[in-house]
Amino acid sequence: MSPTKRMTLKTVAARLGVSAATVSNAFNRPDQLSQARREEILAAAAALGYHGPDSRGRMLRTGRSGIIAMLLAENLFYSLSDSVASELIAGVAAQLDQHGHSLMLLPGRLEQSGGGVDMADGVIVYGLHGASSRILDLIAGRPAVAIDIDLPGIPAVHVDNYPASLALARHALRHPPQRVAIVGLRLTQSHVGQIGLEALLSADLTVTRRRLDGIFKALTEAAIDPDSVALWNVDQNTYEGCVPVVAALLDQPAASRPDLLICLSDRVALTAIDLAERRGLRVPEDLRITGFDGIAEGQRRRPRLTTVRQDSTTKGRLAAAMLLDLEPRRSRTLETELLIGDSAP
Repeated sequence: MSPTKRMTLKTVAARLGVSAATVSNAFNRPDQLSQARREEILAAAAALGYHGPDSRGRMLRTGRSGIIAMLLAENLFYSLSDSVASELIAGVAAQLDQHGHSLMLLPGRLEQSGGGVDMADGVIVYGLHGASSRILDLIAGRPAVAIDIDLPGIPAVHVDNYPASLALARHALRHPPQRVAIVGLRLTQSHVGQIGLEALLSADLTVTRRRLDGIFKALTEAAIDPDSVALWNVDQNTYEGCVPVVAALLDQPAASRPDLLICLSDRVALTAIDLAERRGLRVPEDLRITGFDGIAEGQRRRPRLTTVRQDSTTKGRLAAAMLLDLEPRRSRTLETELLIGDSAP
């Protein structure tokens, strides 16, 4: 055979002495072969210069590309470096890999994502994007599953944000505080710093609003008026994004500074612990701090973070399974776990 002649699935099968269906299964339906057999065929095909069916040809033949698009709320760098988002993406990818589909990540700016969505057999929408009508227009006509966002007519995967935050706040309030502050994440459209209740986004747009509502319930139970609690907002769930807000909060006069800080993400809480220690504040003696997410970093460092752990990998796998019709395509809420650490014992 001429070395310049393009390898096809059939020619590869002939060279390997197996059926075309076997080679196809190795690339497209890995569940049909043992792991060892699949790896053997993939290695042999790669040695012949064949790396899988051409997606454009497959789309012309079958009307399907084998591609699942994941519409992210943030840019690619943030989504891959953030602990929660990266675990979720890994869960989606693991499920798709197992069933022979490819994952295409699309950044959160909707105007940049249309071409990618057009190529996809289905779409996973992750996180806060703004007006739901724009998202629905973008994904029209394609199967879709949402994660951490509610879209009309689209099944969604959430964790139990409200009851989890309620349980966490109840624990934190067992030791009556003098002053409580809350640092939220994307609770408003754009404002960063101290905010009022009138600026809050609705719970269908941001999961942290559900967490906030759970905290407000616990405050009311403890006879603390939520209106009396200082509420702050960060827009980026990164150390750099949290520092200005948390620093301003901690640099208040001692008589105004909180002794209980409830943070709606672990990254915010870990930033607060770091900045508090730099200012000579003891955690938890001078300042008790809670988070939400249960990322590994918060459980490795000391003081160990009191938080709620969500299984982001399982959440991603479930959303992908729903899109592939391996699970019923209906909205689901996953349970979380309360982790009592040293930051708010």
